[in-house]
Amino acid sequence: MRLGFNPNKDQETASLTYSHQIIIPVYIPNQNDYFKNGLVILKLCLESLFLTIHKKTFITVVNNGSCDEVKNYLQELYLEKKIHEVLETINIGKLNAILKGIVGHNFPLITIADSDVLFLNGWQKATYSIFENFPKAGVVCPTPSSRSLRTYTSNIYWDNFFSKKLAFSNVKNPSALKNFAVSIGNPEFYNKNHLEKYFTISSNNKKAVIGAGHFVGTYRGEIFNSLEAKYSNYKLGGDSESNILDIPVVKEGFWRLSSEDNYAYHMGNVVEQWMYDEVSKLEKVDKEIDFKLKPIGSSPKWLYIIKSKAFGKFILNKKIMKYFLIFKGLPSKDAENYLI
Repeated sequence: MRLGFNPNKDQETASLTYSHQIIIPVYIPNQNDYFKNGLVILKLCLESLFLTIHKKTFITVVNNGSCDEVKNYLQELYLEKKIHEVLETINIGKLNAILKGIVGHNFPLITIADSDVLFLNGWQKATYSIFENFPKAGVVCPTPSSRSLRTYTSNIYWDNFFSKKLAFSNVKNPSALKNFAVSIGNPEFYNKNHLEKYFTISSNNKKAVIGAGHFVGTYRGEIFNSLEAKYSNYKLGGDSESNILDIPVVKEGFWRLSSEDNYAYHMGNVVEQWMYDEVSKLEKVDKEIDFKLKPIGSSPKWLYIIKSKAFGKFILNKKIMKYFLIFKGLPSKDAENYLI
């Protein structure tokens, strides 16, 4: 039986005061073996986040089947109002957890980050600068990679094939690239050429590095409004990231870019002293950033087929790409070594 009238019926949702959502899926099922330092790494991640975000940032953490110690820690942060939303689920997989964080909100910007990211001061400002100066930016990563130039980037090359805006630039922070390589257990991930130059695009005297990684990136929220993939069969890996985080960006006609300098670190699963040192250097951000993302229309599907399917098969081929890089200023002796 029902008595009375629900006061919320037919009431519109009040506009949110937040302009930027951060989604962090967390899977730490125990504190043994691979996950031995998981909770400590998570604490460093969230502490760095709290110190570096502006006041209009909404934090969503998806507890994807973690152990009780992690669950209790996240609940404490929620009760302390340090995070705005904690979603609890069994282990449904990283990408499915991310999708749960997206649904039910309508933020113009959404950052998706792994729980082992150490955020640095200025990462939001640097991200907004790229969106501001490159209207076609669909996702922006705050950590550049010299090796990202062939991952869903053919639409950038189509749009700028003959433009001098596409060129090679000196790597601003080679030590950060080396640190990332070590953090993924592959110190040789970047060779000498990668550490010296990366492929960039220029606009309004600003530069962005071509391509974007997965471990942290900020997306136009509208990209997820028409997702064709609503579920991933993989708990991790497979084609899940491509179908949900990569292809939707280029299908809408947007570019995948990264900041020139490094504004975040990948920690991995082993705690090291430098992590504490970096967090201790962070300064609390107290002011708001009133950045407003400029809306631009998405591209028709036939353009995606031409730029990313047909042209992509051509330009991203290593043999062809080698000559394209030479055409764009990379010395011929370095071009082949660049595309390892």
